[in-house]
Amino acid sequence: MLDEIKPTAAEIRAARSENPQSRERDFADNLGISEAEFVAAYTGEHDGQRVTRISAMPDDIIGAAKKLGEVLALTRNESCVIERVGTYDDWHDGAHASMVLGPDVDLRIFGKFWTHGFAVEKPGENGPRRSLQIFGSTGMAVHKIHLREDSNHDLWGAIVAELKLADQESPIEIRSKGVPEMPKADPDKADKLRAEWDAMTDTHQFGRIVSQLKMNRLGAYRIAGAPYVRLVENDSVSKALELVSAKDAHVMIFVGNRGCIQIHGGAAKNLKRMGPWFNVLDPRFDMHLREDHVAEVYVVTKPTKRGPAVSLEAFDAEGRIILQIFPDRRIDENMVTLWNDIVAELQNAETGQ
Repeated sequence: MLDEIKPTAAEIRAARSENPQSRERDFADNLGISEAEFVAAYTGEHDGQRVTRISAMPDDIIGAAKKLGEVLALTRNESCVIERVGTYDDWHDGAHASMVLGPDVDLRIFGKFWTHGFAVEKPGENGPRRSLQIFGSTGMAVHKIHLREDSNHDLWGAIVAELKLADQESPIEIRSKGVPEMPKADPDKADKLRAEWDAMTDTHQFGRIVSQLKMNRLGAYRIAGAPYVRLVENDSVSKALELVSAKDAHVMIFVGNRGCIQIHGGAAKNLKRMGPWFNVLDPRFDMHLREDHVAEVYVVTKPTKRGPAVSLEAFDAEGRIILQIFPDRRIDENMVTLWNDIVAELQNAETGQ
């Protein structure tokens, strides 16, 4: 089979000039390229934009982000986008996983999936719009850092120069996305799964348990049954967030991809639907969920040393996790009781009750 012929950088820019209004990710999809290839097409200076290829090493990127002061941190997957304003504080580098543990920007980073980096500068109404953008090997965005008006713009030039790669011309290599891992379950091991589940003392142990049983998260949920999981209706995420808003509850919302998980901890107040998107539009926190992508939602209960941990978890039609929501118990332990009351109001998928 012949390799797919992709447009050149010049052809990408020409096509964009004819369709400047569509979202960059949507434009790239329609053109048959990845978002990373779209950004790379502007390397150098073109059409008022300046794009520089930079190191994608997490230690380099987070170090730069910390210097930039207050910025907007953005992480997404195919179905959900999470954005939070804050600073990149309390950095913990690790061989396999790293963390940013600031009060606003809270990240879990898996550096082996950070492949392509760009410093992007575009003209804006109130001055240049600047961002550091990281993509994985398939060209999908892993994490983005957008400067705000009060960020340290005076350091931008020095930071870009420090991160700049020597090679600014070679085409970037993009791998095929491959086939998503579908749900894996072994009904013959359901009793073993439940026994291991009962023995958990921390929610982080769950990944090891399902891996040892040759399952994955969604596959395990499908066979675990009550009282471990409860399949609820597909609109349960928006219904839960409406109750969170009404009851002034604080939650922890996890949204991520293979390279980065971003966590919002706090309230979710200003909710709005726009087409297929269900949005949280708060002053320092935004979330955008493609509700039509949600195929399965579970209320999940796992034992911990501090008592049962109850989460709401949504998956798409290909078995990929979209988001998780937990109570935010860091400030007020009563949020656990409030959250448990919220999920108790969600209706079962099978019965609608």
